[in-house]
Amino acid sequence: MSTGHHEASWRLPESDPSWTSSNIEHLRRLAQLAERGKLDSIFFADGPGLQSDVGRRPAGSLDPLIALTAIAAATERIGLIATASTTYNSPYNLARRFASIDHVSGGRAGWNVVTTAGPDIARNFGLDDQPAHAVRYERAGEFLDVAFKLWDSWEDDAVLADRASGVWADRTKIHGAEHVGRHFSVAGALTTPRSPQARPLIVQAGSSEDGKALAARYAEAVFTAHQTLGDARAFYADIKERTLATGRGADEIKILPGIVPVIGSTEADALAKERELDELIVPEYARAQLAKTLRLTPEDLPFDRQLPADLPGEDEIEGAKSRYTLIVELARRERLTVRELIGRLGGGRGHRTFAGTPEQVADALQDWYDAEAADGFNIMPAVLPSGLEQFVDHVLPVLRQRGLFREEYEGTTLRDHYGLARPESRYASRESAVQAGSGAEVRELAKAGA
Repeated sequence: MSTGHHEASWRLPESDPSWTSSNIEHLRRLAQLAERGKLDSIFFADGPGLQSDVGRRPAGSLDPLIALTAIAAATERIGLIATASTTYNSPYNLARRFASIDHVSGGRAGWNVVTTAGPDIARNFGLDDQPAHAVRYERAGEFLDVAFKLWDSWEDDAVLADRASGVWADRTKIHGAEHVGRHFSVAGALTTPRSPQARPLIVQAGSSEDGKALAARYAEAVFTAHQTLGDARAFYADIKERTLATGRGADEIKILPGIVPVIGSTEADALAKERELDELIVPEYARAQLAKTLRLTPEDLPFDRQLPADLPGEDEIEGAKSRYTLIVELARRERLTVRELIGRLGGGRGHRTFAGTPEQVADALQDWYDAEAADGFNIMPAVLPSGLEQFVDHVLPVLRQRGLFREEYEGTTLRDHYGLARPESRYASRESAVQAGSGAEVRELAKAGA
């Protein structure tokens, strides 16, 4: 998030407003800092449209897949996760790009799968409005089905490179996707051989009913936002149960709530830093952003009143349903005025914010981990690079002392860092079954296309 996750971070004297998400040297330095801390990965949010008012905060960003290619060359172990939309891409091109990054990085690629809400973005692609929420998620499921077929299209041992016989690859081990569905028709095999991880780590961030169903079926990590321990525990249990119901193991999906830490040498120091940031929020801008999220006008939100009583329910929202509900429930639960609410959202945009000493931040993380509310966390420093430096240099040592975080990387791929196995090819599974099965079983497998 360029100068930090807090929307006013760029206004601090320590910040350089040229440190935007289009400054590749800034991004490389942040990635190297995170790698010094032995963090699992870096994670880029993205959307195919200008996301903020350029008059109010740094805006503009590189295509994250392009940025990660450059960062891959400047790092060795840290995972590289990019956000990409299933609504405004095609499966073949995107599967090829992620496979390419996995090759270039030696197996460190991850894809944060999003369906992309917002009518403004839809109009960038010739649409009058965004597709309906259910349609976007239906398309996302089919998109992933196609991508998985493409990533499996080359078997691991397809390339022979046999000079003596003049055979470079075994044609029988390269398979076309041969997909015909409601949203996509994709015939051929991918241009790239099977990558080091077989496919990128799949991350998902939607917490609506449709989003949770998609996560249970496909995701290996879920980036989520919760304000309370109770909500986080309920979400954690729900996703694990849904994942088990699909036939996958509960440990095959990692739940990673976002947290925005503000770290000080004392609690008073941390709270002063947080207060300084909040006082730099431009209220009119923040209210305009809140109004857009709630599908209202700024005039509908007087600063010193609570939210209107007659807001629509989540079912009526076609955009980011779960984030809408989180914001409304926060305001209702704590009886916040609009002014108080935009102060709470300025740092985390719905994610949990926490100000404290390194030990207190470590306590906050451990409490949620021990309570089965999280498998890990997406750390979203309020200010960059200083907030990341403080986390790496002061919070991680506390977690290491408690035996809760690695001293060194134990593997080389992103899947290694997350403790996830490399997916087996669907064709390897079929070949094993065919070798072990009877003639009738072979015919059934062939008929089913297993």
